[in-house]
Amino acid sequence: MAAPIQHLRKFVAPEIIFGNGSRHLAGQYCKKFHVKKPVIVTDKGVIQAGWTRQVEESLALENLDYVVFSDVSPNPRSDEVMNGALVYSRENCDAIVAVGGGSPMDCAKGIGIVTSNQGHILDYEGVDLISSPLPPMIFIPTTAGTSADVSQFCIINNIEERVKIAIISKIVIPDIALIDPETTTTMDAYLTSCTGMDAMVHAVEAFVSTASSKMTDIHALEALRLLSLNLPRVIESPGDMDIRENIMLASMEAGLAFSNAVLGAVHAMAHSLGGFLDLPHGECNSLLLEHVVNFNHDAAPERFAVIAKTLGIDIGGKTSKNVKKALFDHIRHLRHHLGISKSLGQVNVKRYDIPDLARNAINDACLLTNPRKAGKRDIEIIYEEAL
Repeated sequence: MAAPIQHLRKFVAPEIIFGNGSRHLAGQYCKKFHVKKPVIVTDKGVIQAGWTRQVEESLALENLDYVVFSDVSPNPRSDEVMNGALVYSRENCDAIVAVGGGSPMDCAKGIGIVTSNQGHILDYEGVDLISSPLPPMIFIPTTAGTSADVSQFCIINNIEERVKIAIISKIVIPDIALIDPETTTTMDAYLTSCTGMDAMVHAVEAFVSTASSKMTDIHALEALRLLSLNLPRVIESPGDMDIRENIMLASMEAGLAFSNAVLGAVHAMAHSLGGFLDLPHGECNSLLLEHVVNFNHDAAPERFAVIAKTLGIDIGGKTSKNVKKALFDHIRHLRHHLGISKSLGQVNVKRYDIPDLARNAINDACLLTNPRKAGKRDIEIIYEEAL
């Protein structure tokens, strides 16, 4: 007898080249795709760090013409995507090379969507609404956390509505991910902490997602193992390349997990919060994680017990209630150790903002796979607890 269709799971991923120096392969892979003129999507900070120039040099070695689009904000805006699409068309580009953190990579995905499917980027909010394939996409992440280089998510800021939208489709998964740990050495301590916690949220939410599977569990738990061992150490030893390589690997593992298992309430609430106040995504996730874990725990206590053990928490003989408290305390202590010690109130969230934040979070696609059903009032209470 065939298994019920609801038990079936798919797993999609790009071709991945992992290791120091992989960024220098961008030109070679453009050649393999018979690309004539790619657009490099990046931002000013990545240019200043020197990574964009190195990618340009790899294209020049292959005698490729290219154009650089760098007008990308920390939370990529819909108008920036549309401007990038105009540059792509005007310059007769035929591929996209993204160099940067989540913002340039999400903007690059948006540019690909618009150039191949026309219309406005905001038209594609939701799941599987993209019909035409994107141009070849080669992504080089310079932060260890967002995992846009391996995921089927594209997050764009709708400035008019003050909310981030989620576009989810396997069509936006890059063709090639050149994952180079050396590029993370120019992140400052706070960005390192926020992106590392972002990876942890990806792994936690993927593991307890209602769409999780044995395939995604492997990646989620390995990400948590690597993060538990290396994330606390990176603050004291920021120049240790072994630590940075392990965190970058954890980011990739977490990305493969959440791209296929989807996410949950932390991301739904963080998208709303980040869009509303234009806050860094990793910071938003960090400030919400312990509170959402507290809310979700009783819906999947066995899964959260596995998470606790993987993070190194001694749960022997503890009741489920005590495991929940230990996990809450561990997450809070970790983010404080990493320098992420603010509350929502300290990042300028007001109590009167909460109904609007909750309304937008309820409509986010990430909430569909949260292990516990959450209504608007539930989300409001979580925001209130995080104040």
